[in-house]
Amino acid sequence: MTAKDLALKSADDIKRIRECGLVLAGIFKALEAVDFCSATAWELDSFIDSCIVKKQARPAFKTIRGYDYASCISVNNEVVHGIPLKRKKFTTGDIVKIDIGVVMNGFFSDACRIFPVLPVSQTAEKLVMTAQHALDSAIARMVPGNTIGDLGHSIQTAAEFGGFSVVKHFSGHGTGFALHEPPVVPNWGMPGLGRPLVPGMVLAVEPIVNEGAADIVRLPDGWTSVTVDGKLSAHCEHTIAVTDAGPLILTG
Repeated sequence: MTAKDLALKSADDIKRIRECGLVLAGIFKALEAVDFCSATAWELDSFIDSCIVKKQARPAFKTIRGYDYASCISVNNEVVHGIPLKRKKFTTGDIVKIDIGVVMNGFFSDACRIFPVLPVSQTAEKLVMTAQHALDSAIARMVPGNTIGDLGHSIQTAAEFGGFSVVKHFSGHGTGFALHEPPVVPNWGMPGLGRPLVPGMVLAVEPIVNEGAADIVRLPDGWTSVTVDGKLSAHCEHTIAVTDAGPLILTG
């Protein structure tokens, strides 16, 4: 794979992706004030859609063939790609994962945040904290000279140290000029292996951590994946640039 295949970004490209990422950060901040128990997933998605459009941007997920929503909203044992339907409601104890993509002026950003509907169980709280720690650990290693394997290893280590498992069916990815670009960024790996990180890489890193088994199954809707054992799953994500000065979070 050549540098061209990797779609390395210039400083100006990264600035524009950051502008796109700030739209996401603003939406997540606004969602902090929402009473999840009084809203449906469809209402949340409509709110997200309107926030994106008000910023003269577009929902990136609507560029995916067959998907008609601004976000994926996955609850509890839903791992990823949960459809934000009107019948999907929330209650205390839920962990809600909201995944959003934005495209603005031809540049893409992608992020997911977990919203626990308090109070949650000790297991749910630990799972959420572990997923976030896994993401933070991977971001800290996003410096030139480290490898994709270093990122995956840090995520897997954090998850397994917490007593959980990482989902291997889904991975992070490059982003910026398109929603999904090379390289694949697995949530597992060996230190020192895989493609080296170089300045100009922009990656969407997204740990997916299960309470129980790592296995998943896709529902008949063709989108939603759930844990095979019905146990909880946590998913968080940032878009990050690799720079000579260290990792730069573009969606936070």
